[in-house]
Amino acid sequence: MKKASQSPQEGRDISIEAADKNALPAILSLLERNDLPKESLTDHLSTTLVAREERQIVGSAALELYGKAALLRSVVVEETLRGQGLGHRLTHAALDLAIRHEVATVYLLTMTAEKFFSRLGFHEIPRSEVPTEVQRSVEFTSTCPVTATVMIMHLNDTKRKAGR
Repeated sequence: MKKASQSPQEGRDISIEAADKNALPAILSLLERNDLPKESLTDHLSTTLVAREERQIVGSAALELYGKAALLRSVVVEETLRGQGLGHRLTHAALDLAIRHEVATVYLLTMTAEKFFSRLGFHEIPRSEVPTEVQRSVEFTSTCPVTATVMIMHLNDTKRKAGR
């Protein structure tokens, strides 16, 4: 997969495309600078997307696939580009990728971005409602605290389709 989408971002040409192993150091650096977990991301590189401005990686989003469920993780945008819609574009591209993988339900954990994700159609649920296979992920077992907000989106929801 080459470019998933391309459009100007406040007069900038920023593309969203599949990550490759050469992008990994930049993705990990971006996650570290933003205090987001890096653990096990290499295991999910084939379902990781990057936002590029020319050659520079300015954003990322990743999916961990668990059959018909997925965990959305590592959604991050370079601080200078926040508030311009790039996070929405990355999240929508990740959800489109989930659909291509026949995922029905996407979960996520967040400590700070509940409002952002709720505007995209996610809603909060109790941790106990998350399938066991997703709860076994590194994100659930060790990198995110139990106080993290758990959110869900059913990909067949009309809200998602209308919100695009």
